[in-house]
Amino acid sequence: MSEKTLFSKIIEREIPADIVYEDEQIIAFRDIAPQAPRHALFVPKKPIATLNDAEPEDALLIGNLFLAAARYAKAEGFAENGYRCVINCNRDGGQTVFHLHLHLLAGRALHSNFA
Repeated sequence: MSEKTLFSKIIEREIPADIVYEDEQIIAFRDIAPQAPRHALFVPKKPIATLNDAEPEDALLIGNLFLAAARYAKAEGFAENGYRCVINCNRDGGQTVFHLHLHLLAGRALHSNFA
C-alpha cells in the first residue's frame, strides 16, 4: 500500500484545511500558497496520482471537477469576471502533490504566456 498523500489526509480529516466545497466525489480547499487572490484546489476523493493514471471510467469524475469549480465560481460571484482551471501533470508539468487536482485561480486578470 502506498503512503497517503497530503490531500488524502485532508479528505480523511487527518489534517486541517480551509474547505470551500464538498460533495460525495470532490473536496475543495484554499491553496496554502495562493498564486492569485482566489486559489482553490478541487480534489477527487478517489486517489488518482496523475492525469496519466486516469482511466476511461474516471472521465465523469474528472468532468465533475470542472463542474464543481464552475459552481463554486458562480456561488462566490467571480464567474462573470472570469477564472482559470488548470491540472498539472507530473514534475515538469508543475505537479507537486501526486493526487490529481484542479487549480481554480481568480480574483485578478490572468494573462497567458502561451504562444
